[in-house]
Amino acid sequence: MEKFEKNEVLSRAVRAGKRTYFFDVKTTKSEEKYLTITESKRRFNPDTGLFTYEKHKLFLYKEDFEKFQNALAGILNFIETGQLPDDSLFAFENPKTEEPESSDINFEDLEA
Repeated sequence: MEKFEKNEVLSRAVRAGKRTYFFDVKTTKSEEKYLTITESKRRFNPDTGLFTYEKHKLFLYKEDFEKFQNALAGILNFIETGQLPDDSLFAFENPKTEEPESSDINFEDLEA
């Protein structure tokens, strides 16, 4: 039987080459489920002679599942076929106006 953290419902790992991806379903305090995807990559530190794990996490909440899934499917289809995905998959909505905004965004713009 699997042992879970207090708010963890399900956990699965996928090994893919030098990386491992963890898919963890967790719950918020209000019992809403969300997904955490963690990429873990083993790295050797030549200075210490030890291995460490570099981890990157992505939190995906229920209200974003459909948009995320559609955008990911569009990108994966592009990789496989070369067919450009519909730009509407990547439109941003302005919460004040509920109208799409430009999706021209740089990662540097997201830094706090």
